[in-house]
Amino acid sequence: MGATRTEPATILLHKPEGYDAIRGPRPAADLVRPDTHWDGDASGVVQVPEHFKYLTPLVPLETDASGLVVLTQDRRARRRLTEDVAQIEQEFVVETRGEIAPYGLARLNHGLQFNGRALPPCKVSWQNEFRLRFALKDVQPGQLRDVCAQVGLEVVAIRRIRIGRIPLAKMPVGSWRYLPPGEKF
Repeated sequence: MGATRTEPATILLHKPEGYDAIRGPRPAADLVRPDTHWDGDASGVVQVPEHFKYLTPLVPLETDASGLVVLTQDRRARRRLTEDVAQIEQEFVVETRGEIAPYGLARLNHGLQFNGRALPPCKVSWQNEFRLRFALKDVQPGQLRDVCAQVGLEVVAIRRIRIGRIPLAKMPVGSWRYLPPGEKF
């Protein structure tokens, strides 16, 4: 009898601040180990050693930001999150300090530029007096800090809470879970 083939895995990690999502001296992929698997993972995927090999990190997240990061072995997920990433909405909670400029919230929703290009409309709202919630597509590293600065706000912290239809949910910082079979971004 031959060896059974393990299905490729897609792993969702709650990256802490200070780790590099894609590449760098402190890769977030180092946090994906059997001992950091979230006990609240309801995916039903059985953990096997092969799931920790050849993981490709996708959808950049700044080193000083925290939140949802995707690492995958699955070519379909890799294609979706590279070729189609500009069409996938991402959601962030941004903690700020300072006083927003007049009409600043309206400008954040539409009317700002980043790296010399006009940004498409996005959804920005106050979550509380210090936190903004951004829902936008094709977000670039540095963009959230830059647009906040354009309206007089200093960014204290950034956390990505959703990529497409996949939420961070209640997963603790530094832990990971599997993307359940059948779920898509």
